[in-house]
Amino acid sequence: MSLTIRLLGTSASRPTVERNVSSIAIEREGETLMFDCGEGTQRQMMRYGVSFGLEDIFFTHMHADHLLGVVGLIRTMALQGRTERLRLWGPRGSSRVLRRAESLGFERATFSVEIIEIEAGQRIERSGYAIIPFPVEHRGSASLGFALVEEDRKGRFNPDLARELGIPEGPLWGQIHRGESVTLDDGRVIEPPVLVGPKRPGRTVVVTGDTRPSPDTIDAARDADLLIHEATFGDEEAERAVETGHSTAREAATVARVAGVRRLLLTHFSARYSRDAGELAAQARSVFPDTVIGKDGLELEVPFPE
Repeated sequence: MSLTIRLLGTSASRPTVERNVSSIAIEREGETLMFDCGEGTQRQMMRYGVSFGLEDIFFTHMHADHLLGVVGLIRTMALQGRTERLRLWGPRGSSRVLRRAESLGFERATFSVEIIEIEAGQRIERSGYAIIPFPVEHRGSASLGFALVEEDRKGRFNPDLARELGIPEGPLWGQIHRGESVTLDDGRVIEPPVLVGPKRPGRTVVVTGDTRPSPDTIDAARDADLLIHEATFGDEEAERAVETGHSTAREAATVARVAGVRRLLLTHFSARYSRDAGELAAQARSVFPDTVIGKDGLELEVPFPE
């Protein structure tokens, strides 16, 4: 079951030659979810092969570098003749901004645009997973991070033991794997724990958006398979990070280490690091070695824990 991250924009505040502004696509089993939609995102989608058939865009906050791209994206979808709905999810107060963005430049889309304001802790249940918003600390706008949390998977089925027990391959195997006991022709009753191991965890991916290092992020990312954390500045700009409500690469790595995540992906870099983020990589990896420095177009597969 695939779970893939595609970075569409990794620059903070403004685009550069090397990097577009914020947007992340997560593709799971043929479904595409987008997190933020900075200016020019639709061109990045074309460039990197991300489907325009997505149904959900989650906004971490309402700063321009995270939302301006939705205007052009909706317009292009309408020109393509889209009829399926599009849902825009954002924190408290976002509906006013998103409603203006929806209507800017044209009278009416060819499809419905639903705008939903959500609060931290409000689970959005989906088939096999949930999106869980959590509070983050960013100045100037109500802000959320999002955790994609998969449900536990079934335990492993033991086909060799099933054959040894004389259970014919076919529907009975499926029943047992689904947790149902079965009665064989000779009267034996086979309970699922005989052939099925314990449940296995699904995967968790956490997207912070713009934020200072936060205890709420640590809680949301506890034991996560991937934490995607902003790293706007390096150590030399630590004071500016505090002033603007952002994080340094070292601070993001500290969050990852304390949360016990398996992997850290850094994004949202100040323009001064646009061409060469090696300095940020060194600072982060000194704290959390399994750190990936994001770049536009990067595709990252998230494997199951085992």
